[in-house]
Amino acid sequence: MSFDLLVDLHKGNARQGPGGDGQTRLAMALAGLSDVSRRLRIADIGCGTGSSTLVLAENPGADITAIDLIPAFLEVLSARAGRGGFSNRVATLACPMDDLPFEENSLDVIWSEGAIYNMGFEKGARYFRRFLTSGGILAVSEITWLTQDRPEELARHWTKEYPEIASAAEKIRVLEELGYALTGYFPLPESCWLENYYDPLEKGFASFLVRHQTDEARSIIDAEMAEIALYKKYHDHIGYGFYVARKV
Repeated sequence: MSFDLLVDLHKGNARQGPGGDGQTRLAMALAGLSDVSRRLRIADIGCGTGSSTLVLAENPGADITAIDLIPAFLEVLSARAGRGGFSNRVATLACPMDDLPFEENSLDVIWSEGAIYNMGFEKGARYFRRFLTSGGILAVSEITWLTQDRPEELARHWTKEYPEIASAAEKIRVLEELGYALTGYFPLPESCWLENYYDPLEKGFASFLVRHQTDEARSIIDAEMAEIALYKKYHDHIGYGFYVARKV
């Protein structure tokens, strides 16, 4: 599947995955990031076009490095940060999330909304921990089973797409085994999926297919439509969990 086609489909949207400004702020509160009396060194990993970055930047004490593999996303983020007056505190860096350039024990916060699955939850949480100061915060959102009983169609799809999918209890256990202490967890509401992510994405399907009149482009849209239909049918069973934990 063409990487360039996926970038073109998603780069015009505020979000490249489920989420919401209110949910970012709630996670910030759980992380204790309301203290503006000290500087915070934050890495927002897999930031996309920067919705979470811009909310984090509302804290005037935050110095943020926004990291994504895709330069086109970071260009959009830089423009948004400039319009918001945050350019002096938001730097961008195009690099893989599994090859970060930071020194060990140098970051107060690692933030990653809807992106840690690219490494896998356990591998990502273990890798990120080395860069956090003692007491530093890891805040990630991750696709999560909301129920123990799951429809076969749904379980088959997501077990294939992301074998590490698990319940919140299992994710929290992984964090604790890796040396984190949980400070908060909550599931994202449906609006984070439908209103903030899927609806804007769907609005771009027609123009995307005009720009790319190929079988590959059509197959990408078909796959997106199938995922959206699956979520709408089974949203009681699956969601994103937001996990906030402190390095101990």
